[in-house]
Amino acid sequence: MAIRLGDTAPDFTAETTEGTINFHEYLGDGWGILFSHPKDFTPVCTTELGAFANRKAEFDQRNVKLIGVSVDSLESHKGWVGDIAETQGTALNYPLIADTDKKVSNLYDMIHPNANDTLTVRSVFIVGPDKKVKLILTYPASTGRNIDEILRVVDSLQLTSNYSVATPVNWKDGDDVIIGSAVSDEDAKVKFPNGWKAPKPYLRYVPQPGK
Repeated sequence: MAIRLGDTAPDFTAETTEGTINFHEYLGDGWGILFSHPKDFTPVCTTELGAFANRKAEFDQRNVKLIGVSVDSLESHKGWVGDIAETQGTALNYPLIADTDKKVSNLYDMIHPNANDTLTVRSVFIVGPDKKVKLILTYPASTGRNIDEILRVVDSLQLTSNYSVATPVNWKDGDDVIIGSAVSDEDAKVKFPNGWKAPKPYLRYVPQPGK
């Protein structure tokens, strides 16, 4: 069964490079990112795991916990971790699930038979403090993910969960935002007393709240 935005992220208990982890307990009251890798000792995945490790402090600042998943064994992961540290310059500093029975991969619909019937696609699930799925990104095995984009999306999700705004195209932290379409002009006057710019009645720009 496919997971959709707004669904509760399926809970699971799994063996990882940091011991047995229950997913919901691991996330606690914070945000989480679960991301899959098709196979150990593959080139694109090696660069991605290293990049996430290199940028982990930025996720920590946002109260986001990282956890990876691959269908290979814990023993295989341990060997791969050494390669990641050697080639990417940073040791793995978040758990990597050993999903040999594909339990997690199937829970999150990460195996797409028309792409490959044994390997997971390269998926990203962002989960909020309410354990709901906030974002899903799925890449083919040949295309590496962009850490800057994932951080940008986290910033947007966290901002829009706290304020009645949306973020426009190519938005970055600190840029102007858009007043949510569900907010009437009357309500907007209360929420945004300094006013807004409106090139069209439905397109109302304000400075980012909290900045």
